[in-house]
Parts: sequence; C-alpha cells; structure tokens
Amino acid sequence: MDPVTHGLVGASSAQLFSDKESFKVASLVGFIAALAPDADVFLGSSSNPLLTLELHRQFTHSFVFIPFGALVVTLVLWVFVKKKLSFKQTYLFSLLGYSTAGLMDYITSYGVHMFWPFLDERFSLNLVSVFDPIFSLGLLIAASIAFYRKNKRYSIGLVGWLAVYLCFAGIQQTRVENLANDQLGGDNNSNKEFIIKPTIGNQILWSVRTVNQREICSYGIRAGLFSTPEVYEGDCAELIDWNSEFKSFKGTAMFKDIERFSRLSEGLLVRHPNHPEVLGDARYSMLPTTSNPLWGITVDTTKTDRHVDFDSYRDASPEVRTKFLNMLLGRTK
Repeated sequence: MDPVTHGLVGASSAQLFSDKESFKVASLVGFIAALAPDADVFLGSSSNPLLTLELHRQFTHSFVFIPFGALVVTLVLWVFVKKKLSFKQTYLFSLLGYSTAGLMDYITSYGVHMFWPFLDERFSLNLVSVFDPIFSLGLLIAASIAFYRKNKRYSIGLVGWLAVYLCFAGIQQTRVENLANDQLGGDNNSNKEFIIKPTIGNQILWSVRTVNQREICSYGIRAGLFSTPEVYEGDCAELIDWNSEFKSFKGTAMFKDIERFSRLSEGLLVRHPNHPEVLGDARYSMLPTTSNPLWGITVDTTKTDRHVDFDSYRDASPEVRTKFLNMLLGRTK
C-alpha cells in the first residue's frame, strides 16, 4: 500500500481512541507509526540484492512484532510529543497505528508475513492494488475533515469508507473469478490454477494468469460496473524448471539465489523476452496481457560464486500506457 494511505489509516485508528486535546498529536503519532514497518526497505545489502526483497513485508509486518515495533516508534516520538502526551498514550497511539500496516498490505497483492516466525509464507487478499487513487481519496477526505474538526465521527466515516470499498473490491474480484472459470477454465479446469489481481490504480481492469505445469498464460478482464465484462487474451510463456536446468550448479551462491527468488515468486519463473539471461516473476507485468515480468534476477553462469543481480524492468512507454488505457476504458478488444 502507498505511504499516504498507510498513514491515513494509522492516523484514523489513533483518532478513535483520543480526545479533543490529544486528537491532532495522536493523529500524527498514528500516521508515523503506520509508516514505520516499511522502514524494512533499508535493511537490505548491496552485496546481497535479494535480501531486501526477502525482508520487505516480513518480520516488521508480523503480528508478533507489532508491540515491539510500536515501542520503537514510541521511544523515538516521545521526545517530541511528551509535552502533549504521556508515554502510555504515545505507546497506545503508536500501537494502534503500527497494527494497521500489515493489515493494509494484506489487502493488496504482494502479501505479508503475518505469522512470522511461525509460518514462512506470505498472505494476501488481492483486493486492491498497491496504489488506488479513488480508495485513497475517500480516506484522505475523511481523515482531513476529522483532523480539522477534531471530531472522531469523521474517523468512523473513514472506517466506513474502507469497509464499503473493500466490499466493492470483493464483489469485483468474485465477478472476475466467475468469468475466468467460465471462459478460461477449459475442459481440464481442475488442472489449472488462477492468479487474479487488480491492475494498478483501479477496480475495473484485472490481471488474470492461468497456470499449469508447463506454462503461464496472461489475460486481462475488464469488469465494468454497468457493462458486460470483456476478456482480453494475451500471450503465454514457458515456466522454467530451474532446478533441472541449473542442477549442475547446485550448492553455488547463484543456485541458492535462484532458489530464493523462486520461493519469493511462488515458483512461477519465466525468461524475460527481451533479456534471455533474466529469470522474472511471472505474476506481475505492466500490462495484464503480457508475460514480460516487472522484475527479475540476472543469471550469469560464469560468476556462480556471486549473488545474482536483481533489477526491475518497468516499461511505461506511451505505447504501453495507451494499450492499458484502451483496455481500462473498453476502447478495444
């Protein structure tokens, strides 16, 4: 979830348990506390690029770590707010803000390690993209009015907007799932896995991947509000059996990194069509109808003793933007 949305939800959670005297300071503490878990992006290592990917949304977002993370935020902020809040109040508002971070990331598509260290698995609802302007705008309006008027009724309104929008997102997701099963399942539907995620910034155009043992195929589904849903057929890519392909390098740093990246990508690796040496995460692309991965690792078999490089391959060219908008607005099929 984007930082602004994180902060607004964290601020509102603190507002609900504050009074008029502490309302604005509580909002500030909750806002900052909700951003704190994402400081994990600074925990990586330039010599070990995958470490940042592994640690992001990991222990700092787990339920177990919430009390400790809130305490760290409290110790940092209390120096600045002690004239307005007691240490106990500061911790309460930090705890409330911090606890929303993992839950907000849970509703997006990449997932969080909610039950670390007991389960080394990411959980996600795939309901909202990491940036959704309509979703964030509703939160911003409610939070701003609450902050200005110092009235928690508007904070409750923010919670209401959050609930309504997530219900709407759930309905859209169900519509896409039903259409995918009906039109993309085929005769051997039981052998196919569906990966369904909203595309960036909206609830209209969804990305759908069908997966079998050999390949992954990409589709876009436009789940319009008042129009018949449309299916945009994309391309297919062969899934890489990296364990067999690189078995002669087993035990090397390169092989271990491929294994790590495969785990982070739920085992769905493809070669980037423009960069044959790159193994990419097949779940994400700029367009829902392409298998060009958004990020991947560069495998160099001449440097097996080194960690692999990790890079992003985002293509926001005018051509890509036009294709996306055409699908989003239903101007082409």
